[in-house]
Amino acid sequence: MQLAVQHCTRYRYEHAARSSIQYLRLQPRNGPGQRIDAWQLSLPGGSRPPIIEDGFGNLMQVLVLERAHREIAIEARGLVTLTDRFNGRRQDALDPRPFLRPTALTAPDGALARHHLGRQRDLAALCTLQQAILAAMPYTPGATEVWHSARDAWAIGSGVCQDHVHVMLGCARLMGLPARYVSGYLHSADDTHLASHAWAEIHLEGGWQLFDVTNGLTQPTHHVRLAIGMDYLDACPIRGIRRGGGAEVMAAGVRVQYAPTDQ
Repeated sequence: MQLAVQHCTRYRYEHAARSSIQYLRLQPRNGPGQRIDAWQLSLPGGSRPPIIEDGFGNLMQVLVLERAHREIAIEARGLVTLTDRFNGRRQDALDPRPFLRPTALTAPDGALARHHLGRQRDLAALCTLQQAILAAMPYTPGATEVWHSARDAWAIGSGVCQDHVHVMLGCARLMGLPARYVSGYLHSADDTHLASHAWAEIHLEGGWQLFDVTNGLTQPTHHVRLAIGMDYLDACPIRGIRRGGGAEVMAAGVRVQYAPTDQ
């Protein structure tokens, strides 16, 4: 199965920003279950920053704009073939032990911590946990912001995929299981996912097991991986800072479709 991915993010500022730095994790890489057939990034002014590898093995570019600007437009597009979906669990060279550490976005409070008590450390228990998180926090666009933590989203009682992942990571780490955040894209037949997606991977015997809490999935059926990290801040597709500019308006859109076949 070959998917065509298009991801456009545009920032507009109230006043001209004097300078900005954007950390881009928008370059997927080949790995178990996916092959990158074509990929290109369109950046302001035809910029072509070098691709480097961060501490998690993600491909990253650093976009530096040192001239005044009122807008930044970033577009990624390409073709990805989802190859024979691997049986079993994902293997990689990263030591899973650092993924036991809680972060500010994933550390649970007492109410959330009680949600993991008495659970076994196996796939069946984690599937039950995944279902319980979604039931307690229905997917609700706009219910939270990117800076909300697992504790915040749990208290609100709703959230988006990012919040589901943070809660799942917090509970898994309390259970003594390494768990990591994965950003990427998801093909949806009904076009319900028009933004970037996120899911969890938890280290069980044999490797990293996928948990897409938002969709109740444990197999990477239509998932394209971008980056991994301890939480959203490590793996989000775009993260930046700027000097000046005043209020910001951000618009992002993603389209993931079956690639057209030659006639």
